[in-house]
Amino acid sequence: VRDSSHQSGLVSRENPEQLIIALEPEAASIYCRKLRLHQMVDLGTLTTQNGCSPTDNVGSGMTQAKELVRRNRQSRTFLVENVIGELWSELEEGDRYVVVDCGGGTVDLTVHQIRLPEGHLKELYKASGGPYGSLGIDYAFEKLLCKIFGQDFIDQFKIKRPAAWVDLMIAFESRKRAAAPDRTNPLNINLPFSFIDYYKKFRGHSVEHALRKSNVDFVKWSSQGMLRMSPEAMNSLFKPTIDHIIQHLTELFEKPEVSDIKFLFLVGGFAESPLLQQAVQDMLQGRSRIIIPHDVGLTILKGAVLFGLDPTIIKVRRSPLTYGVGVLNRFVEGKHPPEKLLVKDGTRWCTDVFDTFIAADQSVALGEMVKRSYTPAKPSQQVIVIHVYCSEKEKAGFISEPGVRKCGTLRLDVSGTESTAPRREIQTLMQFGDTEIRAMAVDVSTGRTVKASIDFLSH
Repeated sequence: VRDSSHQSGLVSRENPEQLIIALEPEAASIYCRKLRLHQMVDLGTLTTQNGCSPTDNVGSGMTQAKELVRRNRQSRTFLVENVIGELWSELEEGDRYVVVDCGGGTVDLTVHQIRLPEGHLKELYKASGGPYGSLGIDYAFEKLLCKIFGQDFIDQFKIKRPAAWVDLMIAFESRKRAAAPDRTNPLNINLPFSFIDYYKKFRGHSVEHALRKSNVDFVKWSSQGMLRMSPEAMNSLFKPTIDHIIQHLTELFEKPEVSDIKFLFLVGGFAESPLLQQAVQDMLQGRSRIIIPHDVGLTILKGAVLFGLDPTIIKVRRSPLTYGVGVLNRFVEGKHPPEKLLVKDGTRWCTDVFDTFIAADQSVALGEMVKRSYTPAKPSQQVIVIHVYCSEKEKAGFISEPGVRKCGTLRLDVSGTESTAPRREIQTLMQFGDTEIRAMAVDVSTGRTVKASIDFLSH
């Protein structure tokens, strides 16, 4: 992200403080805790205060609630720090909540705990998720088309008629949004004329013929030139993606850190799906209140603005990875593997040692600093190069182990300087707890310094 901002000219390298990186699940969390009752739908109650009556289904409740907000919108209220919202008044010291950010590509989960009186947040479980966004439903629809019309035809159609393919997926998107647990009417998806025409040229028979021969009973041909899908057929396209999300949520709620959750906030565009809402309700069985903010697609944007106003609001984070540097250590027989032995100027060294600064899933306070001191292998070195490595494993012994990768480099030029000390000391410091790690190397004898930033939550 930072490299992109430099290349685009948005931020200069000389003034890195011009860019603050906000993490999406955190931004959603920051916004959600400030919600007022008229800005959300509580799936557990669905009262008229939310813009719908308890007899309405979830989908119509969202629609009416959105209309209510559109009429009564106070577009600046989310920026006002000192206004206590009605939901906020229900949160007490130590209360825990989960934010489920359901986007197009991924679903991200984060668990926060309230720390009063300032309302700072502590991350209880490292942000996690997976590729379970709503695009999975689009891929399932494409697989269905391949089953009916053939993979070879669909591949060619996407290449030869790209605009018509986009039109077809837009038509599917609008019907996808109409899917609901209690729907009984079929869903009609308009097929572009060029699809029907190109298929006849490609196969030599009609789309209607293909549907009859496909043995896909739940998709029919409409005389108006549409694919007619039964509600069960549409719901089946959602099932694999929703099952992944529910499995991930179930595993999360089994963690000891994720007990006694007061609220679960569903945000992101996919959160509007009544099928997903119903699945989450069924999974939780009343253990937590499920809250959906209005304008779910803008939740992260608004939360990022709040984070920009006060980046210190997240006081404690969990490190998603183990971070450290690659160093040489004195070789110890029986401790270090023989293949790591390096003999230089009569000294026996162990190469590729991973010196850990912080372990995966370890709690780190905002601004927490870890310091190490190193000595150059050769006193005559003109440039000190320190490589920063990371791993998903909690313990890493060597930088050559599977899963360990380089994520940053500190290059300290010490040429033209003389050290009066018998051994030159190079201090390496890493500051954790922010959305980026700030790494720094200092030549203690001269004060020369070099800095680097590493994306804290990047996998």
